[in-house]
Amino acid sequence: MLTNLCDTFVSWCLGGIFFLPLRHQGTKIHPATRYIRMSLSWKQSTKDFETYLRLEKSLSENSIKAYTDDIQKLERFFSEKGTGKGPLSVSYQDMKEFIAWFGDLNQNARTQSRTISGIRAFYKFLLIEGEIDENPVSLIESPKTGLKLPEVLSVSEIDSMISQIDLSKPEGHRNKAIIETLYGCGLRVSELVTLRMTDIHYGEGFVTVTGKGNKQRLVPISNKALKEIDNYKPHRDRLPVIHDQNIMFLNRRGSKLTRAMIFTIIKDLAAKAGIRKKISPHTFRHSFATHLVEGGADLRAVQEMLGHESILTTEIYTHIDRSFLRDTLIMFHPRA
Repeated sequence: MLTNLCDTFVSWCLGGIFFLPLRHQGTKIHPATRYIRMSLSWKQSTKDFETYLRLEKSLSENSIKAYTDDIQKLERFFSEKGTGKGPLSVSYQDMKEFIAWFGDLNQNARTQSRTISGIRAFYKFLLIEGEIDENPVSLIESPKTGLKLPEVLSVSEIDSMISQIDLSKPEGHRNKAIIETLYGCGLRVSELVTLRMTDIHYGEGFVTVTGKGNKQRLVPISNKALKEIDNYKPHRDRLPVIHDQNIMFLNRRGSKLTRAMIFTIIKDLAAKAGIRKKISPHTFRHSFATHLVEGGADLRAVQEMLGHESILTTEIYTHIDRSFLRDTLIMFHPRA
């Protein structure tokens, strides 16, 4: 009888420490159980959080890595401090000390704000799971980041970059189709590299885009982009080995292009065109939205095409070109 009780107690302890149920629905843990689970490691809690982000929030691997990097910064703080605190024993005062420590390491307010946001989400998860009773980050204020306007390319600059593409090379037509698709549809780089042949609906003039959280949206695609994709297809079909028959843009080995490769293509073309702006594939997305808004497009329509959950995210494009707003006032206002 005593042996069975001991075995039950050991199993209960091990279960409390190592085998965490995915959801507790916010139920509070018994004090005795909480005492044992205070030994929950950073590694285990981070792993549980990753599972939550992947399965319940359907976030991309890049987003999940960004969140876990934020948690590792907090873990590093306690490691360097020598306290050995686990994730469940972090207090509001600890967080204030962490913010001061992290601020000394990184003066970039945007990076600080992003890190605090990631840690706040982590502790919100632990609160939902019933691992903690209070979120130590709930009262922590993020630093003011101000309005950072994205870099935008003019139409002439985009044309200049396209003119630098050597169409005699096997990848020339592919790179031209990439630029036209990025700019013509306002895609994220992650959406571009996962674009499939079957996502292009030629008859309707739309493309199915799989964005953040695996959410799909329909985005109009221009005749120019469709033409360049058609020009690229024969070169694509002549690749020696095609590993994924449905992925649109492939490298020379017939595999899906990486995000890093798209960055390299963009930076190389910008350098050849003599463009000194700090640009990336995302610059074409900003340019797409900016040119639409400047042309008088409805903000809700732009929001839908970009796949923004909130209209507030899209509204940044109304602040980019002040001269356009002034010209509009002069042209249309009766007192101008």
